[in-house]
Amino acid sequence: MAHTFVKDVMISDLAALDSSTSIRDAAKLMDEKNVGCIIVTKNKLPIGILTERDFVKRIAAKEKLLTSSIEEVMSSPIIEIDPNETVWEAAQIMKTKNIHKLPVKKDNQIIGIVTTTDLVKICSVGSDSEMRRICDQIITRMQKE
Repeated sequence: MAHTFVKDVMISDLAALDSSTSIRDAAKLMDEKNVGCIIVTKNKLPIGILTERDFVKRIAAKEKLLTSSIEEVMSSPIIEIDPNETVWEAAQIMKTKNIHKLPVKKDNQIIGIVTTTDLVKICSVGSDSEMRRICDQIITRMQKE
């Protein structure tokens, strides 16, 4: 399969904002860039992620003021993956941690993101024989655990 590694499938065009940014400004940026999450930084280092799920669970459901900072509602710590890991490892982390967006970290910086949508796209393009081979690899990994 051509897209075996995270670095091959990750999205590199990220939205990032300082932790002091308001929820309203974060929502506007997500709308403008048509993205489902924002990397939250402090002193230019990643400290969290703000996702659409956070907007439902931590903002709307809790009636949080839109003038509040995104640091108050972000998900933290960031669950991340190395760009040289396999997409299967990414899928396992996402399943185990019940997340849909997985930042890719290299040298203390978030350089990309993998989403469940990206993984579904990968799975939907393989031939039957290729899918069989991939399933065999997954089963072999599971048996080793």
